[in-house]
Amino acid sequence: MKSESEIRKIKQELKDKGVKYCIGAYVDIHGIPKGKVVPIEHLEHMAHGSELYTGYALDGLGQKPNDDEIASVPDLDHIIQLPWQPEVAWMPADNTLYGEPYPLSTRVALKKQLAKAAEMGFGFNLGIEAEVYLLKQHADGSLEVPDPDDKLVKPCYDARAFLGQFSWLDKMATTINDLGWDLYSLDHEDANGQYEFDFMYADGLTSCDRYTFLRLMAKEYAKQEGLIATFMPKPFADKTGNAAHFNMSLYDLETGKNLFACDPKDDPRGLGLTELGYQFIGGIIKHGKALCAAFAPTVNSYKRLVRQGDMPYFTWAPVFNSFGSNNRTNSIRVPMGGGRCESRNADGAVNPYFAAALALAAGLEGIREGIDPGKPQEDNLYELSEGEREARGIEFLPKNLQEAVDAFEADPFVTETLGQELRDEFITYKRREWNTYHQNVTSWEIERYSHLF
Repeated sequence: MKSESEIRKIKQELKDKGVKYCIGAYVDIHGIPKGKVVPIEHLEHMAHGSELYTGYALDGLGQKPNDDEIASVPDLDHIIQLPWQPEVAWMPADNTLYGEPYPLSTRVALKKQLAKAAEMGFGFNLGIEAEVYLLKQHADGSLEVPDPDDKLVKPCYDARAFLGQFSWLDKMATTINDLGWDLYSLDHEDANGQYEFDFMYADGLTSCDRYTFLRLMAKEYAKQEGLIATFMPKPFADKTGNAAHFNMSLYDLETGKNLFACDPKDDPRGLGLTELGYQFIGGIIKHGKALCAAFAPTVNSYKRLVRQGDMPYFTWAPVFNSFGSNNRTNSIRVPMGGGRCESRNADGAVNPYFAAALALAAGLEGIREGIDPGKPQEDNLYELSEGEREARGIEFLPKNLQEAVDAFEADPFVTETLGQELRDEFITYKRREWNTYHQNVTSWEIERYSHLF
Protein backbone atom coordinates (compact mmCIF):
# COMPACT_ATOMS: atom_id res chain seq x y z
CA MET A 1 0.00 0.00 0.00
CA LYS A 2 1.29 3.44 -0.93
CA SER A 3 1.66 6.10 1.77
CA GLU A 4 -0.70 9.08 1.79
CA SER A 5 2.05 11.35 0.51
CA GLU A 6 2.86 8.94 -2.34
CA ILE A 7 -0.79 8.76 -3.37
CA ARG A 8 -1.09 12.55 -3.33
CA LYS A 9 2.02 12.81 -5.48
CA ILE A 10 0.65 10.31 -8.01
CA LYS A 11 -2.66 12.18 -8.09
CA GLN A 12 -0.97 15.49 -8.80
CA GLU A 13 1.19 13.97 -11.54
CA LEU A 14 -1.92 12.57 -13.19
CA LYS A 15 -3.76 15.88 -12.91
CA ASP A 16 -0.78 17.63 -14.49
CA LYS A 17 -1.10 15.24 -17.45
CA GLY A 18 -4.77 16.12 -17.89
CA VAL A 19 -6.30 13.09 -16.15
CA LYS A 20 -9.82 13.72 -14.83
CA TYR A 21 -11.00 10.17 -14.11
CA CYS A 22 -9.52 6.91 -12.82
CA ILE A 23 -10.73 3.38 -13.43
CA GLY A 24 -9.59 0.53 -11.19
CA ALA A 25 -9.99 -2.43 -13.54
CA TYR A 26 -10.03 -5.96 -12.20
CA VAL A 27 -11.11 -8.92 -14.35
CA ASP A 28 -13.89 -11.46 -13.97
CA ILE A 29 -13.23 -15.19 -14.33
CA HIS A 30 -13.21 -14.83 -18.14
CA GLY A 31 -10.50 -12.15 -18.01
CA ILE A 32 -12.92 -9.36 -18.98
CA PRO A 33 -12.12 -6.00 -17.33
CA LYS A 34 -14.64 -4.64 -14.82
CA GLY A 35 -14.51 -1.56 -12.63
CA LYS A 36 -15.91 1.76 -11.54
CA VAL A 37 -14.72 5.19 -12.58
CA VAL A 38 -13.95 7.85 -9.97
CA PRO A 39 -12.99 11.51 -10.44
CA ILE A 40 -9.28 12.12 -9.90
CA GLU A 41 -9.99 14.03 -6.68
CA HIS A 42 -11.19 10.78 -5.12
CA LEU A 43 -8.10 8.73 -5.99
CA GLU A 44 -7.09 8.51 -2.32
CA HIS A 45 -10.46 7.00 -1.45
CA MET A 46 -10.28 4.46 -4.28
CA ALA A 47 -6.74 3.54 -3.24
CA HIS A 48 -8.12 2.59 0.17
CA GLY A 49 -10.90 0.41 -1.24
CA SER A 50 -13.81 2.84 -1.38
CA GLU A 51 -15.27 1.26 -4.54
CA LEU A 52 -17.58 -1.62 -3.64
CA TYR A 53 -19.02 -4.27 -5.93
CA THR A 54 -21.84 -6.76 -5.73
CA GLY A 55 -19.97 -9.94 -6.56
CA TYR A 56 -23.20 -11.76 -7.38
CA ALA A 57 -23.59 -9.46 -10.41
CA LEU A 58 -20.34 -10.72 -11.96
CA ASP A 59 -19.13 -14.05 -13.31
CA GLY A 60 -16.85 -16.10 -11.13
CA LEU A 61 -16.65 -14.09 -7.92
CA GLY A 62 -18.49 -16.73 -5.92
CA GLN A 63 -21.02 -14.55 -4.13
CA LYS A 64 -24.68 -14.91 -3.25
CA PRO A 65 -27.21 -12.06 -3.16
CA ASN A 66 -26.89 -11.78 0.63
CA ASP A 67 -23.07 -11.58 0.74
CA ASP A 68 -21.16 -8.44 1.67
CA GLU A 69 -19.72 -6.34 -1.13
CA ILE A 70 -16.24 -6.77 -2.54
CA ALA A 71 -13.88 -3.80 -2.79
CA SER A 72 -11.29 -3.22 -5.50
CA VAL A 73 -7.91 -1.64 -4.81
CA PRO A 74 -5.98 -0.18 -7.77
CA ASP A 75 -2.34 -1.04 -8.38
CA LEU A 76 -0.74 2.40 -8.52
CA ASP A 77 2.51 0.97 -9.90
CA HIS A 78 0.88 -0.01 -13.20
CA ILE A 79 -1.04 3.07 -14.32
CA ILE A 80 -1.76 3.69 -18.02
CA GLN A 81 -3.16 6.98 -19.27
CA LEU A 82 -5.51 6.01 -22.08
CA PRO A 83 -3.82 7.17 -25.31
CA TRP A 84 -7.17 7.61 -27.07
CA GLN A 85 -8.89 9.16 -24.02
CA PRO A 86 -6.17 10.93 -22.02
CA GLU A 87 -8.65 12.21 -19.45
CA VAL A 88 -8.83 8.63 -18.11
CA ALA A 89 -6.16 6.72 -16.17
CA TRP A 90 -6.39 2.92 -16.31
CA MET A 91 -5.21 1.03 -13.21
CA PRO A 92 -5.27 -2.76 -12.85
CA ALA A 93 -6.91 -3.66 -9.57
CA ASP A 94 -7.22 -6.46 -7.05
CA ASN A 95 -10.37 -7.47 -5.25
CA THR A 96 -10.51 -7.48 -1.47
CA LEU A 97 -13.06 -8.52 1.15
CA TYR A 98 -12.93 -7.11 4.68
CA GLY A 99 -9.58 -5.56 3.81
CA GLU A 100 -7.97 -8.85 2.80
CA PRO A 101 -7.08 -10.11 -0.70
CA TYR A 102 -10.11 -11.88 -2.15
CA PRO A 103 -9.12 -15.44 -3.12
CA LEU A 104 -11.56 -15.62 -6.06
CA SER A 105 -9.79 -12.72 -7.78
CA THR A 106 -7.59 -14.25 -10.47
CA ARG A 107 -4.99 -11.46 -10.21
CA VAL A 108 -4.80 -12.21 -6.50
CA ALA A 109 -4.35 -15.91 -7.34
CA LEU A 110 -1.38 -15.09 -9.56
CA LYS A 111 0.19 -12.86 -6.90
CA LYS A 112 -0.09 -15.75 -4.45
CA GLN A 113 1.93 -18.00 -6.77
CA LEU A 114 4.46 -15.25 -7.43
CA ALA A 115 4.97 -15.02 -3.66
CA LYS A 116 5.55 -18.79 -3.50
CA ALA A 117 8.12 -18.50 -6.28
CA ALA A 118 9.80 -15.68 -4.36
CA GLU A 119 10.06 -17.94 -1.28
CA MET A 120 12.13 -20.26 -3.48
CA GLY A 121 14.26 -17.32 -4.64
CA PHE A 122 12.63 -17.13 -8.07
CA GLY A 123 11.02 -14.39 -10.11
CA PHE A 124 8.73 -15.31 -13.01
CA ASN A 125 9.16 -13.78 -16.45
CA LEU A 126 6.38 -14.08 -19.00
CA GLY A 127 6.01 -13.00 -22.60
CA ILE A 128 2.61 -13.35 -24.31
CA GLU A 129 2.42 -13.39 -28.11
CA ALA A 130 -0.72 -11.50 -29.12
CA GLU A 131 -2.55 -12.77 -32.20
CA VAL A 132 -5.70 -10.96 -33.32
CA TYR A 133 -8.05 -10.71 -36.29
CA LEU A 134 -9.02 -7.31 -37.74
CA LEU A 135 -12.40 -7.81 -39.41
CA LYS A 136 -15.55 -6.24 -40.76
CA GLN A 137 -18.78 -7.22 -38.99
CA HIS A 138 -22.07 -7.06 -40.85
CA ALA A 139 -25.47 -6.23 -39.40
CA ASP A 140 -26.33 -9.93 -39.13
CA GLY A 141 -23.21 -10.51 -37.01
CA SER A 142 -21.25 -12.30 -39.73
CA LEU A 143 -17.55 -11.56 -40.12
CA GLU A 144 -15.38 -11.05 -43.16
CA VAL A 145 -11.83 -10.00 -43.96
CA PRO A 146 -12.11 -6.27 -44.82
CA ASP A 147 -9.20 -6.03 -47.27
CA PRO A 148 -10.24 -7.50 -50.67
CA ASP A 149 -6.56 -7.96 -51.56
CA ASP A 150 -5.89 -10.08 -48.44
CA LYS A 151 -6.87 -13.37 -50.03
CA LEU A 152 -3.72 -15.43 -50.53
CA VAL A 153 -4.12 -19.11 -49.73
CA LYS A 154 -0.95 -18.82 -47.63
CA PRO A 155 -1.07 -15.23 -46.37
CA CYS A 156 1.49 -15.56 -43.57
CA TYR A 157 3.95 -12.63 -43.62
CA ASP A 158 2.14 -11.09 -46.59
CA ALA A 159 3.65 -7.60 -46.92
CA ARG A 160 0.84 -6.24 -49.08
CA ALA A 161 -1.90 -7.30 -46.69
CA PHE A 162 0.13 -5.88 -43.81
CA LEU A 163 0.32 -2.48 -45.50
CA GLY A 164 -3.39 -2.69 -46.33
CA GLN A 165 -4.22 -2.16 -42.65
CA PHE A 166 -1.36 0.20 -41.88
CA SER A 167 -3.49 2.81 -40.07
CA TRP A 168 -4.65 0.38 -37.38
CA LEU A 169 -1.29 -1.36 -37.16
CA ASP A 170 0.52 1.94 -36.76
CA LYS A 171 -1.80 3.04 -33.95
CA MET A 172 -1.20 -0.26 -32.18
CA ALA A 173 2.57 -0.29 -32.67
CA THR A 174 3.05 3.36 -31.77
CA THR A 175 1.04 3.01 -28.57
CA ILE A 176 2.78 -0.21 -27.51
CA ASN A 177 6.14 1.55 -27.82
CA ASP A 178 4.91 4.79 -26.23
CA LEU A 179 3.81 2.72 -23.25
CA GLY A 180 7.35 1.37 -22.94
CA TRP A 181 6.55 -2.24 -23.76
CA ASP A 182 9.26 -2.45 -26.45
CA LEU A 183 7.54 -3.85 -29.51
CA TYR A 184 10.18 -5.80 -31.40
CA SER A 185 8.12 -7.41 -34.15
CA LEU A 186 4.71 -7.32 -35.83
CA ASP A 187 3.47 -9.14 -38.89
CA HIS A 188 0.58 -10.44 -40.93
CA GLU A 189 -0.10 -13.83 -39.41
CA ASP A 190 -1.07 -17.19 -40.86
CA ALA A 191 -4.68 -16.31 -41.74
CA ASN A 192 -6.27 -13.60 -43.85
CA GLY A 193 -7.01 -10.60 -41.65
CA GLN A 194 -4.83 -11.87 -38.79
CA TYR A 195 -1.90 -10.04 -37.17
CA GLU A 196 0.59 -10.63 -34.37
CA PHE A 197 2.29 -8.21 -31.98
CA ASP A 198 5.41 -9.31 -30.11
CA PHE A 199 6.69 -7.09 -27.32
CA MET A 200 9.29 -7.72 -24.65
CA TYR A 201 8.59 -10.08 -21.81
CA ALA A 202 8.28 -8.72 -18.29
CA ASP A 203 7.53 -10.07 -14.84
CA GLY A 204 4.44 -12.25 -14.87
CA LEU A 205 2.05 -9.75 -13.29
CA THR A 206 3.08 -6.92 -15.60
CA SER A 207 2.72 -9.08 -18.72
CA CYS A 208 -0.78 -10.16 -17.72
CA ASP A 209 -1.74 -6.52 -17.08
CA ARG A 210 -0.38 -5.56 -20.48
CA TYR A 211 -2.12 -8.34 -22.38
CA THR A 212 -5.43 -7.44 -20.71
CA PHE A 213 -5.00 -3.81 -21.70
CA LEU A 214 -3.85 -4.69 -25.22
CA ARG A 215 -7.10 -6.52 -25.93
CA LEU A 216 -9.04 -3.41 -24.91
CA MET A 217 -6.76 -1.16 -26.97
CA ALA A 218 -6.98 -3.31 -30.11
CA LYS A 219 -10.76 -3.17 -30.02
CA GLU A 220 -10.83 0.61 -29.52
CA TYR A 221 -8.46 1.33 -32.40
CA ALA A 222 -10.38 -1.10 -34.63
CA LYS A 223 -13.60 0.76 -33.83
CA GLN A 224 -11.93 3.97 -35.00
CA GLU A 225 -11.36 2.25 -38.37
CA GLY A 226 -14.97 1.06 -38.60
CA LEU A 227 -13.81 -2.53 -37.95
CA ILE A 228 -13.65 -4.97 -35.06
CA ALA A 229 -10.64 -6.66 -33.50
CA THR A 230 -11.26 -10.11 -32.10
CA PHE A 231 -9.04 -12.42 -30.09
CA MET A 232 -11.66 -15.17 -30.42
CA PRO A 233 -9.71 -18.45 -30.70
CA LYS A 234 -11.29 -19.60 -33.97
CA PRO A 235 -13.49 -17.06 -35.79
CA PHE A 236 -13.32 -18.97 -39.10
CA ALA A 237 -13.54 -22.73 -39.53
CA ASP A 238 -11.11 -22.76 -42.45
CA LYS A 239 -8.50 -20.35 -41.10
CA THR A 240 -5.83 -20.46 -38.40
CA GLY A 241 -6.92 -19.62 -34.86
CA ASN A 242 -5.71 -16.90 -32.49
CA ALA A 243 -3.05 -18.10 -30.09
CA ALA A 244 -1.53 -16.29 -27.10
CA HIS A 245 1.61 -18.37 -26.59
CA PHE A 246 3.07 -18.12 -23.08
CA ASN A 247 6.88 -17.78 -23.06
CA MET A 248 8.10 -18.51 -19.54
CA SER A 249 11.32 -18.50 -17.53
CA LEU A 250 12.46 -18.05 -13.96
CA TYR A 251 15.10 -15.59 -12.82
CA ASP A 252 17.17 -15.20 -9.68
CA LEU A 253 15.56 -12.54 -7.48
CA GLU A 254 18.92 -11.30 -6.23
CA THR A 255 20.92 -11.17 -9.46
CA GLY A 256 18.22 -11.11 -12.15
CA LYS A 257 19.97 -14.01 -13.91
CA ASN A 258 17.84 -16.17 -16.20
CA LEU A 259 17.83 -19.55 -14.44
CA PHE A 260 16.69 -21.42 -17.55
CA ALA A 261 19.50 -20.22 -19.84
CA CYS A 262 22.68 -22.11 -20.61
CA ASP A 263 24.94 -22.80 -23.57
CA PRO A 264 23.41 -25.62 -25.67
CA LYS A 265 26.84 -27.32 -25.52
CA ASP A 266 26.41 -27.58 -21.73
CA ASP A 267 22.94 -29.10 -22.08
CA PRO A 268 22.97 -32.89 -22.64
CA ARG A 269 19.63 -32.55 -24.44
CA GLY A 270 21.04 -29.75 -26.60
CA LEU A 271 18.22 -27.21 -26.28
CA GLY A 272 20.01 -24.56 -24.24
CA LEU A 273 17.98 -25.18 -21.11
CA THR A 274 19.16 -25.80 -17.55
CA GLU A 275 17.99 -28.75 -15.47
CA LEU A 276 15.75 -26.29 -13.59
CA GLY A 277 14.10 -25.39 -16.87
CA TYR A 278 13.48 -29.03 -17.74
CA GLN A 279 11.98 -29.65 -14.32
CA PHE A 280 9.66 -26.68 -14.85
CA ILE A 281 8.55 -28.25 -18.13
CA GLY A 282 8.11 -31.55 -16.31
CA GLY A 283 5.56 -29.91 -14.01
CA ILE A 284 3.70 -28.37 -16.94
CA ILE A 285 3.48 -31.75 -18.67
CA LYS A 286 2.42 -33.52 -15.47
CA HIS A 287 -0.59 -31.23 -15.23
CA GLY A 288 -0.93 -30.55 -18.96
CA LYS A 289 -4.47 -31.85 -19.34
CA ALA A 290 -5.78 -29.78 -16.43
CA LEU A 291 -3.88 -26.69 -17.59
CA CYS A 292 -5.54 -26.97 -20.99
CA ALA A 293 -8.84 -25.77 -19.48
CA ALA A 294 -7.15 -22.55 -18.37
CA PHE A 295 -5.08 -21.99 -21.52
CA ALA A 296 -7.99 -22.81 -23.87
CA PRO A 297 -11.07 -21.89 -21.82
CA THR A 298 -13.95 -21.81 -24.33
CA VAL A 299 -15.99 -24.13 -26.52
CA ASN A 300 -14.50 -22.33 -29.50
CA SER A 301 -10.93 -22.94 -28.27
CA TYR A 302 -11.10 -26.60 -29.24
CA LYS A 303 -11.94 -25.78 -32.83
CA ARG A 304 -8.40 -24.41 -32.90
CA LEU A 305 -6.89 -27.42 -31.09
CA VAL A 306 -7.70 -30.00 -33.76
CA ARG A 307 -5.15 -32.58 -34.83
CA GLN A 308 -3.82 -32.58 -38.36
CA GLY A 309 -5.70 -35.18 -40.37
CA ASP A 310 -9.03 -34.29 -38.78
CA MET A 311 -9.09 -31.05 -40.76
CA PRO A 312 -8.98 -30.52 -44.54
CA TYR A 313 -6.08 -28.05 -44.29
CA PHE A 314 -2.66 -27.74 -42.71
CA THR A 315 -2.50 -27.17 -38.95
CA TRP A 316 0.14 -26.83 -36.26
CA ALA A 317 -2.37 -27.30 -33.47
CA PRO A 318 -0.56 -28.25 -30.23
CA VAL A 319 -2.66 -31.29 -29.36
CA PHE A 320 0.09 -33.42 -27.77
CA ASN A 321 1.17 -33.20 -24.12
CA SER A 322 4.87 -33.15 -25.00
CA PHE A 323 7.87 -30.89 -25.49
CA GLY A 324 10.68 -30.36 -27.97
CA SER A 325 12.89 -27.72 -29.55
CA ASN A 326 11.53 -25.69 -32.46
CA ASN A 327 9.10 -28.50 -33.25
CA ARG A 328 5.65 -26.89 -33.31
CA THR A 329 3.82 -30.20 -33.14
CA ASN A 330 4.57 -30.24 -29.39
CA SER A 331 2.41 -28.26 -26.97
CA ILE A 332 5.60 -27.01 -25.28
CA ARG A 333 8.63 -25.96 -27.24
CA VAL A 334 12.01 -24.53 -26.36
CA PRO A 335 12.62 -21.89 -29.05
CA MET A 336 15.97 -21.64 -30.78
CA GLY A 337 18.64 -20.44 -28.35
CA GLY A 338 16.88 -21.85 -25.29
CA GLY A 339 16.51 -19.98 -22.04
CA ARG A 340 12.72 -20.24 -21.95
CA CYS A 341 9.84 -22.57 -22.66
CA GLU A 342 6.78 -21.73 -24.71
CA SER A 343 3.35 -23.18 -23.96
CA ARG A 344 1.45 -23.13 -27.24
CA ASN A 345 -1.97 -24.11 -25.89
CA ALA A 346 -2.90 -20.63 -24.71
CA ASP A 347 -5.33 -18.82 -27.02
CA GLY A 348 -6.79 -15.35 -27.32
CA ALA A 349 -9.65 -16.08 -24.90
CA VAL A 350 -7.26 -16.84 -22.03
CA ASN A 351 -7.63 -15.11 -18.68
CA PRO A 352 -3.88 -14.47 -18.40
CA TYR A 353 -3.82 -14.17 -14.60
CA PHE A 354 -5.69 -17.44 -14.13
CA ALA A 355 -3.58 -19.39 -16.63
CA ALA A 356 -0.28 -17.89 -15.43
CA ALA A 357 -1.08 -18.76 -11.82
CA LEU A 358 -1.64 -22.41 -12.73
CA ALA A 359 1.31 -22.65 -15.14
CA LEU A 360 3.70 -21.14 -12.60
CA ALA A 361 2.42 -23.41 -9.84
CA ALA A 362 2.85 -26.47 -12.07
CA GLY A 363 6.38 -25.44 -13.01
CA LEU A 364 7.34 -24.84 -9.38
CA GLU A 365 5.99 -28.27 -8.47
CA GLY A 366 8.15 -29.76 -11.21
CA ILE A 367 11.18 -28.10 -9.62
CA ARG A 368 10.32 -29.13 -6.07
CA GLU A 369 9.74 -32.73 -7.13
CA GLY A 370 12.61 -32.85 -9.64
CA ILE A 371 10.32 -34.02 -12.45
CA ASP A 372 12.22 -35.12 -15.56
CA PRO A 373 10.18 -34.52 -18.74
CA GLY A 374 12.24 -37.07 -20.66
CA LYS A 375 13.69 -36.68 -24.12
CA PRO A 376 12.54 -33.83 -26.36
CA GLN A 377 10.31 -34.91 -29.24
CA GLU A 378 11.82 -33.78 -32.53
CA ASP A 379 9.71 -35.75 -35.01
CA ASN A 380 6.56 -34.49 -36.66
CA LEU A 381 4.20 -36.03 -34.12
CA TYR A 382 1.30 -35.93 -36.58
CA GLU A 383 3.14 -38.52 -38.68
CA LEU A 384 3.70 -41.04 -35.87
CA SER A 385 1.37 -43.99 -35.57
CA GLU A 386 -0.77 -44.39 -32.47
CA GLY A 387 1.50 -47.24 -31.38
CA GLU A 388 4.64 -45.15 -31.79
CA ARG A 389 3.15 -42.29 -29.76
CA GLU A 390 2.00 -44.66 -27.02
CA ALA A 391 5.47 -46.23 -26.86
CA ARG A 392 6.93 -42.77 -26.24
CA GLY A 393 4.32 -41.99 -23.60
CA ILE A 394 2.91 -39.07 -25.58
CA GLU A 395 -0.71 -38.38 -24.68
CA PHE A 396 -3.27 -36.26 -26.48
CA LEU A 397 -4.52 -33.19 -24.71
CA PRO A 398 -8.31 -32.76 -24.27
CA LYS A 399 -10.27 -32.60 -27.52
CA ASN A 400 -13.07 -30.35 -26.25
CA LEU A 401 -14.02 -28.12 -23.33
CA GLN A 402 -15.86 -30.90 -21.51
CA GLU A 403 -12.77 -33.14 -21.52
CA ALA A 404 -10.60 -30.25 -20.40
CA VAL A 405 -12.90 -29.35 -17.50
CA ASP A 406 -13.09 -33.02 -16.49
CA ALA A 407 -9.27 -33.10 -16.32
CA PHE A 408 -9.22 -29.77 -14.46
CA GLU A 409 -11.73 -31.08 -11.91
CA ALA A 410 -9.93 -34.40 -11.43
CA ASP A 411 -6.48 -32.94 -10.68
CA PRO A 412 -5.97 -32.18 -6.93
CA PHE A 413 -3.20 -29.77 -7.91
CA VAL A 414 -5.85 -27.31 -9.15
CA THR A 415 -7.52 -27.10 -5.75
CA GLU A 416 -4.15 -26.75 -4.02
CA THR A 417 -3.24 -23.88 -6.33
CA LEU A 418 -6.51 -21.96 -6.61
CA GLY A 419 -8.42 -22.94 -3.50
CA GLN A 420 -11.72 -24.79 -3.51
CA GLU A 421 -13.94 -21.79 -4.24
CA LEU A 422 -12.16 -20.41 -7.30
CA ARG A 423 -11.70 -23.91 -8.68
CA ASP A 424 -15.41 -24.62 -8.24
CA GLU A 425 -16.47 -21.31 -9.80
CA PHE A 426 -14.46 -22.01 -12.95
CA ILE A 427 -15.92 -25.50 -13.25
CA THR A 428 -19.47 -24.20 -12.76
CA TYR A 429 -19.19 -21.57 -15.47
CA LYS A 430 -17.40 -23.79 -17.95
CA ARG A 431 -19.81 -26.69 -17.55
CA ARG A 432 -22.66 -24.24 -18.07
CA GLU A 433 -20.95 -22.96 -21.23
CA TRP A 434 -20.56 -26.50 -22.56
CA ASN A 435 -24.17 -27.42 -21.82
CA THR A 436 -25.54 -24.21 -23.34
CA TYR A 437 -23.49 -24.82 -26.47
CA HIS A 438 -24.96 -28.28 -26.90
CA GLN A 439 -28.50 -27.03 -26.38
CA ASN A 440 -28.08 -24.47 -29.15
CA VAL A 441 -29.26 -25.37 -32.66
CA THR A 442 -26.67 -24.13 -35.13
CA SER A 443 -27.05 -22.99 -38.72
CA TRP A 444 -24.90 -25.99 -39.72
CA GLU A 445 -27.48 -28.37 -38.23
CA ILE A 446 -30.38 -26.60 -39.91
CA GLU A 447 -28.66 -26.61 -43.29
CA ARG A 448 -27.64 -30.26 -42.96
CA TYR A 449 -30.75 -31.84 -41.47
CA SER A 450 -33.83 -29.70 -42.20
CA HIS A 451 -34.20 -31.04 -45.76
CA LEU A 452 -32.50 -34.38 -45.19
CA PHE A 453 -35.10 -35.65 -42.71
